[in-house]
Amino acid sequence: MTMNTERSLRLKRLVVSALCLAIALVLPFLTGQLKQLGNMLCPMHLPVLLCGFVCGWPWGLAVGIIAPIMRSLIFQMPQMVSAIPMAVELAVYGASTGLLYKLLPKKIPFIYVNLLCSMVAGRVVWGVFSAVMAGVRSTPFGLEMFFTQAVVNAVPGMILQIVLIPVLVMVLRRGKLMLNE
Repeated sequence: MTMNTERSLRLKRLVVSALCLAIALVLPFLTGQLKQLGNMLCPMHLPVLLCGFVCGWPWGLAVGIIAPIMRSLIFQMPQMVSAIPMAVELAVYGASTGLLYKLLPKKIPFIYVNLLCSMVAGRVVWGVFSAVMAGVRSTPFGLEMFFTQAVVNAVPGMILQIVLIPVLVMVLRRGKLMLNE
């Protein structure tokens, strides 16, 4: 790969990552009127997962870390106490989708395998991080609370991600717009 091609690819990844970050900042406004709906649909997850697939693990990781913290600083939502574990979770989503997309075969079933593995990894890391934070703050956080928040409350968002992300990845692949191949 020539220096100009490499520089061009890096610039494209930067632009797409910035777009994903902007979408992650704005998308929660669609569900923001009903806080419970926003918690169920997990709107910030979509652009972070997609960024990992499209741009690669470092870019997905960066967008995942930055989005919730930046949104908290700018809009005070989510509150910083929630934004920090969310940033860790989203960083795992972005990094794992990018890494697994690079490593796994580029066939449709593996897009689903990648997405499901990334969703589980992100939620587990979120749970561990939340438990540590709860221990430091002396607040309760057990398996029941983890299961309720990470799984039960997020089922609509997980369904949306499982339906939407693979379709978007396949469309972008068909249009030769993937920058992580």
